[in-house]
Amino acid sequence: MRNGGATMPDNGHPPIWPPTWQKGRGTASNPAVRFESTAREAFDDGWGSLTEDMPPLRTSLTREAAKSALNYNDSPDLSFDRSLNPYRGCEHGCVYCFARPSHAYVGLSPGLDFETQLFFKPDMPELLARELAKPGYVPRVVTLGANTDPYQPIERTAQVTRRTLEVLERFRHPVSIVTKGAGVLRDLDILSRMAKLDLVRVCVSVTTLDARLARAMEPRAASPARRIEAIRQLRAAGVPVAVLAAPMIPGINDAELERILEASAAAGAGLAGYVLLRLPHELRQLFEEWLHQHYPDRAARVLALVRQTRGGKLYDADFERRQTGEGAYAQMLGQRFATAVRRLGLERRAETMHHLATHHFNGRVDDAQLRLL
Repeated sequence: MRNGGATMPDNGHPPIWPPTWQKGRGTASNPAVRFESTAREAFDDGWGSLTEDMPPLRTSLTREAAKSALNYNDSPDLSFDRSLNPYRGCEHGCVYCFARPSHAYVGLSPGLDFETQLFFKPDMPELLARELAKPGYVPRVVTLGANTDPYQPIERTAQVTRRTLEVLERFRHPVSIVTKGAGVLRDLDILSRMAKLDLVRVCVSVTTLDARLARAMEPRAASPARRIEAIRQLRAAGVPVAVLAAPMIPGINDAELERILEASAAAGAGLAGYVLLRLPHELRQLFEEWLHQHYPDRAARVLALVRQTRGGKLYDADFERRQTGEGAYAQMLGQRFATAVRRLGLERRAETMHHLATHHFNGRVDDAQLRLL
């Protein structure tokens, strides 16, 4: 296993030689890519090679030559049919991230590789402009950051997200942004102008209000306090904001659901959503490792609760259940969410946020304008 990691045995118990955790990283191992025909397992040679201090991992950034900007989907679980993802991989390092297994498609591990070996698409704005200008293009709300965060730390210099927003504004195309990065406030100038035409909403993910827990499970994301402040500043600038309490992890942050919604509503959020923890593919091993490292006393209980919501398994990919789960615990969580939303008036405030405008769309951007993008 690369980077001094260790595999998790099938019995769910922690490995004999625990992985080495590095400051600022969400995972400590690099599980084998599921498409590979061979796998490696950590083995201590008696010299403490698996537990000795490792040099800090640096983040690498590789240019990705994308063939198109828009990604389309027909998933019944999603409220959108198209998305934009300026980056592959995410430096936030969230241990629970459902997108981690996607790194296997480029031959890299969903573990440390996912948060240290990143790809960016510098040509995305130009590609998007040409796709939007095609005759017959029908505008619908596009989600920016459906897979990885468009405001992760590398956006400060790469600025692919900002240039993409500039294209969307020029075409007057509606966009829904999903982020847990306070860096979204940098683009308030664009967002406030688009908001006046009902062209944008920002969905801020708030997983916990506990700074210590946030540092452990999403080490390079903005602190909970900064995310709540981002909601407040976005709303003050006239930008519609939703809060996503996602993911809810049984026995870890689920008790905070109401407090997250209350703090977000008080800051100005007008819409709310939640998603139950999802553990596809290699994410199951990574999450178990994290549990045994940070919460060894409750790891077995947490995993048992997760299985209760997934028909006895750690993950169920069924389209009808994968977002909210099944069983008594999942039903109770859904009821708690619905009750809190009614109590906080988020249902009434959400009426103006569900639909963004498409009638402003202007696909008539000439070649001269395209060259300026």
